[in-house]
Amino acid sequence: MANTRELQSRMKSIKDTMKITSAMHMIASSNLQKAKKNLEETEPYFYTLQIMIAGILGHMQGGIEHQYFDERPEIKEVDRKKGYIVVTADKGLAGGYNHNVIKLAQEFLDKPGHNELFVLGQLGRSYFEKKNVDVDTSFKYTVQKPTMHRARVIAEKMLDLFNRKELDEVHIIYTRMENAVEMVAETKQLLPLQSGAFCEVPAGIQLDEIPMLPTPKDVLDCIIPNYVTGFIYGSLVESFCSEQNSRMMAMDGATKSAKEILRNLNIEFNRVRQAAITQEITEVISGAKAQKKKKAK
Repeated sequence: MANTRELQSRMKSIKDTMKITSAMHMIASSNLQKAKKNLEETEPYFYTLQIMIAGILGHMQGGIEHQYFDERPEIKEVDRKKGYIVVTADKGLAGGYNHNVIKLAQEFLDKPGHNELFVLGQLGRSYFEKKNVDVDTSFKYTVQKPTMHRARVIAEKMLDLFNRKELDEVHIIYTRMENAVEMVAETKQLLPLQSGAFCEVPAGIQLDEIPMLPTPKDVLDCIIPNYVTGFIYGSLVESFCSEQNSRMMAMDGATKSAKEILRNLNIEFNRVRQAAITQEITEVISGAKAQKKKKAK
């Protein structure tokens, strides 16, 4: 059984850890609220972009013939070059957040074809580098506090690779926050675009009245890069929200566990202290009896 000094040292260590986990919980909560606010402020713009693209596609004569909708059916599945943007975290202590994303990415890597990873987040890059997986080493972007500029730079790179046919498909693997306690790792295809992926034009919106000059195709050339940028930005923010929420839950669980350990240690400390006091009293009484016997003689 540990003595009182050892128990006190351990209790102090746990209390110091509790201060860290509590602070991390508060920071994650603050970051989550800010990220949610940013996402809510930008969603209407990109929702409108989706409506515009859906309306333009509905008015294009002779079907969709556009470079960003080209599925390149002449290329066999085993020969297709697929790029995966994988959104992980820069830091750990976020429960299963990173594990779920990496596991999903690994599943796609195991499929046939030429797969290339574009990893966001230091933890994901470190993991795949240790596994000797082919990772674009120039693709080094932080995932902390997502910005539109960062999303635009990433989108420009992926659009350029697709246009130069260095990639036949572009996917993004990120984490979507289903609700306050459930985060889901999922994948979405960014390129080539699929017409069925766009929402229908709501009733009351007349796109016929909007001139599309010089041609609808030229309008799409301008709108689609913004749409891809918006989707990437939304994925970054969703992932950042999920990371902060996962960290909040992990830190809350760690704090509760620390409190439970402290409670048990406090009980053990009281028992050890009581045993020590009892031992001292016994020794005092034994000493007093010994002195009394000595005087009696």
